[in-house]
Order: sequence, then structure tokens, then C-alpha cells
Amino acid sequence: MEPVSLQDFVCALDPASLPRVLRVCSGVYFQGSIYEISGNECSLSTGDLIKVTCVRLQKVVCENLGTGQTMELAPNFQGNFSPLTGPQSYETLEDLVSATTQSSKQLPICFMSTHRITTKARVVPQEQPLKLEAVEMHLGTCCARCVLGTGAQQVILHLPLSQKGPFWELEPGPPRTLLQVLQDPALRDTILTCPVLPWHSLTLMPQYEVEAIMHLRRTIVKIPSTLEVDVEDITASSQHIHFIQPLLLSEALARGGPFPLPTEILEVPEGPPIFLSPWLSSLRKGQRLCIYGVASPPWRFLASTKGRKVPRHFMISGAYQGKLRRRPREFPTAYDLLGALQPGQPLRVVATKDCEGDGLENPGFMSLAMGDRLEVLGSGQALGVQERDMNVLVCQRLSDQPGEEEYEEAEDQEQILLPLHFSGGFVEELGDGRRYSLQDLIAQFPLPCEVKVVAKDASHPDDPLPSFLGLRLEEKIMEPFLVVSLDSNPEMCFEVPPRWLDLTVVEAEGQPSQPAGPLPVVPVEELTEAFYYHLRKSPAFEGQAPPPRPPKSKGLSGQKKQVSKAKGVKSSEAFELQEPSLMPKPKRKTLRKVIKDSCNLYSEIPGRKKGLRPTKPITQDTSESVSPCSPLSFLLPSPMPFCCCFCL
Repeated sequence: MEPVSLQDFVCALDPASLPRVLRVCSGVYFQGSIYEISGNECSLSTGDLIKVTCVRLQKVVCENLGTGQTMELAPNFQGNFSPLTGPQSYETLEDLVSATTQSSKQLPICFMSTHRITTKARVVPQEQPLKLEAVEMHLGTCCARCVLGTGAQQVILHLPLSQKGPFWELEPGPPRTLLQVLQDPALRDTILTCPVLPWHSLTLMPQYEVEAIMHLRRTIVKIPSTLEVDVEDITASSQHIHFIQPLLLSEALARGGPFPLPTEILEVPEGPPIFLSPWLSSLRKGQRLCIYGVASPPWRFLASTKGRKVPRHFMISGAYQGKLRRRPREFPTAYDLLGALQPGQPLRVVATKDCEGDGLENPGFMSLAMGDRLEVLGSGQALGVQERDMNVLVCQRLSDQPGEEEYEEAEDQEQILLPLHFSGGFVEELGDGRRYSLQDLIAQFPLPCEVKVVAKDASHPDDPLPSFLGLRLEEKIMEPFLVVSLDSNPEMCFEVPPRWLDLTVVEAEGQPSQPAGPLPVVPVEELTEAFYYHLRKSPAFEGQAPPPRPPKSKGLSGQKKQVSKAKGVKSSEAFELQEPSLMPKPKRKTLRKVIKDSCNLYSEIPGRKKGLRPTKPITQDTSESVSPCSPLSFLLPSPMPFCCCFCL
């Protein structure tokens, strides 16, 4: 085949003969469509091979032969076209008949008039095709016998040869649609007419988009047919040519198969590693892989170790078969307690720090001692020190021994308020010793969740999770993974996330080796620290509100003014707070009495120090002073060892 322009090749192409292999005979450099190839520039050099896989009609340019004006027609244009025999028109029917006789044409011929023709029988619309069958005498006048219409609806008309036009001679045949004209090679570059267009004679110039594959180019190239390049069709002699088309793992995932798919790595994306896994170093250019399909289930869990100075981070597959046991959760603030409270699930905690109420600038707060047991009831509001509503956590103090609170009267149960910024420290009171599978645990308890792996996954002999004191399951990640194995070691299967590790591969020849039985996939992958924090910035965490900021501290004078004012409390759970009476003021005592009382006091303190629980800061008379060894001496800033030595 001789080289032709790309436009001529496409116009003469039979779509049923695709694909076709072309060789570029004259190189060009062109800027592709921004929408189609993302603004990337593409070049066609002399000798390049392209494999045409699809041709799409984009638009048709219609040109007026008389004036040179153009207009664009959509591919779904509904008008019909009739081909003209030439660009010449005739003023009368006599001129048309004379030109036909001189050109040695035989009647009948087809023609049309650009004006409406009125006869006694009927009116012929403009540009209505007519067939001139013969010239004969009718009612004493030389007339042209014409046929209007086709089939059973034909009407015979006798038009005098003096009938004025202008008239255009048409090619025989019925009118054709736009696609019929473009698909007929005989009508290429033919002068046409269309009744719905403003011009009587015109030509059509179609513009196509050619979709082609190029060697070592991942995306399909889309080339306009009007590109000034000459090509040669070498399909018959190119059966041995194989076009290498790169493929991303994300594209293999999107097209959904067929699997298993043997591939070879062409390129590994640059950047820091995401996993601390031995198979990651095997992913290099030239390594052959086998893609078995999409991993099931599609969810993963983000987990971090507990009890280590430098925590380690893991991504655990939803197919993990190890056994887990719940561990008590730790809550540094009251805000964390509120976030962990779930409807219908009681939350009981134990305080891990001593805290006095006067340190929070909120007289409605009750002091806590290490070991105090609380049940979290819900959120509420209280009037703060600056006469503003502040969010608080409403809790109920429980008895020292578990189970005794069932026998306490409702009025004896103590309710306390904790500002959400309170950072006393709490640990969950947990009596659950069951062993859970990962799926059962997540189905019954919300994340985050503290667990201990008590039995490793039997399918993963190197399971590292049981060696840690505890794990914190932090987040459930819905992300598709592909199950991949090395061609050199089919028994080594792992899961690759195309979103974060999108390898560029090419389909390889040969049949992949299928391991016997289920695929031995590694269910636990250790994450690098950088990738772990990248995941923590995911949209799942962006919607979480930050913890409340503690109120600004006020001066001593401001505190005294606020203490003198009444505090109103509003609770979302409609709790009533009762303010107990103040503790009595200590009286002045002699030194002997002080020593005796002090010794009795310390002898009555149990082994687990609980501390006092005042509902309001204790107010003392400034005219009296408390002895360092009095029963209330531990409320003073003096150190405790001084009291103990003096008593002895």
C-alpha cells in the first residue's frame, strides 16, 4: 500500500477491518487534547508503528462551494442529503433537457428546483426531487413529463419546458442520511444538497478521532484524523509484532481481570517505603509477578503496640485468624471518656490520680482520689467561673468494692461533674476474659479498642502480634488490595494496595503457576512510621473535633470573687446536684492533744489511701491557724515528713 494521508486512510477505512497496524512515513509533533490525554504532548516520528483500534466520528464540517463558508454538523444530524451531478444549475427546464441531450445522457434523469413550483394539479415544494421521464406534447404545449414521489404515491406532472428554476440535476437514488453519505466511498468529495441547510450545493468533510496503541505507552493515544501525517498500512506483514502496553496495578484493579494475570514490573514508584516487609525489596524492574485478584475481605485495621517507648504500627487484614482478648482502655481526660461512651453500654472506670476540686476553678467539682470508681452517665453543662456555660461530664461515684452499688439507695449514690478538659487519668474497669476473633470483636465493640493477642494466626507462623503486651486497634480502613506472588516463589503471597503502591507492569506470556490449596497470604504487615502518620491524616480523622481547651486561669482576687457567687448547674441528663454542708472548722488544741489526735488519725487510715472528698474548698477563719500536726495538717502546704517526725 502506498503512503496516504491519515485523513484519507480513515475516510476509506472499513470499521469491521480493525485493528490495523500503520507505519508513520512523515513524522510530526502535535499537542493532544487536554481532556483526552491530560495535556501531555505526543510525537509521531518517521518509522513509528501505531495500532489503530477504534475510529470515532467527532464532527462534520459543511462547506458552501459558492462562498467558501463553513458550518459544523453533529454526528447525529437528522437531515437527508442528495448528491448533485455537478456544480452547475439551469435556469429553465429547456436548459436542463438540452444539457442532458448534449452530454449523451439518457432519460429519465432526476432534478430539483430551488423554488416552489405551482401547477393546476398541485404545488411542488422547493428542493423536492422529481424524475423527468420524457418530453411530450400536452394540451398543445411541449412539456416535460415528471414523476413526483416514489412507489404507490407517484403523481404525474406535466411541466412546460419554459418553467423557470433554477434547476439542479441529481444523481439517481433516494436521499441518504449523513452517516450513509460518509460510509459510501462513491460519494466521497461529491457535491450534495440538503433541504434543511441554507445552501443549495455543499461538500462534507468529516473529522475523526483515531484511538491507537503505541509501543511502551501506557495510555491509549487519541489522534485527530486531520493531523498532517502520511501513514502506510502494514497490517498484512506485521502479524509477528507485539505492542507492549504498560499497565498500572490500579488499572488492573479497575478492569477486574482476567485473573490470574502474569506480569512483569516495568517501573516501581519513587518515594519512601510503606511496609517493613521482606517482599518489598523484591519489587524491582524485571521481576515477574502473578496477580491472583482482589483480596477478601476488603477492609484492614490500623493497630499500634502498647507498653513500648517507641510504638510499632501494623495493618491487620480482616482475614486475620488470631484470637484476641480485651484489655482495659486508658483515658487521659474526661473528654476521652465522653468519646468512648456508647448508648446501651455502661462505662465504668477507676481514677489513677488524686485531684482536688479547688485546682479546677469550679466549686461544683468534687475531688477524686486514686482508686475511686466511677460510672460515666453522660454530658451536661455547668456555670463556669466566668459566668459562662461549660461542658462537663456527669459521673456517678461507685462503692469501693464491685457489686456493692446494687445495694446502695438511690439517694446515697454520689454524682460528680468533671470538666471535659479535666486530665486526671482513668482506666477502664473490665471483667471480660473471653477470647474473640477479630471480626467478632469489631462487630461488638467500637474503635479504638485495646486488645491482647493471646493466640497467633495459625496460617502465619511468623505472626508478631502475640509478642506484644497489648495492641490498640485504631481505625478500620476500607481499601481494595491485590493478592500478588513472586513468579520465582509462588508460595510467597502478599497483598499490595494499588492506591499507595501503584506498580507499572506489562502483561507477560505463559501460564501462571497456581499454588495448591488456599493462597498463603500474609495477614499482618508492619508499617513505616511515615506511612502510619500519612494514614492518620486520612479523611476519617479530619472530621473529628479537637478536645476542649482548658479555661484561662484567673488571679487569686478573681477566684475569691467567684467563690462568693452562687453556681447553677444544668445537666443534659436532668440530674439534680445537692450541695452538702461544709466541714466544721478545726478548733485550737494544745500540743499534747495535737500529738495524740495525730497518732490516732494515722492509725485509722487504711492501707489504700482514699483521701477526703470535700464538695467545696474548705474556708477557714484567718484569725485562727492550724497546727502542723493537726488532723487537717495535710491540707497545708507543709511537707508530710515533718508531721510524722514531730509525732514520734
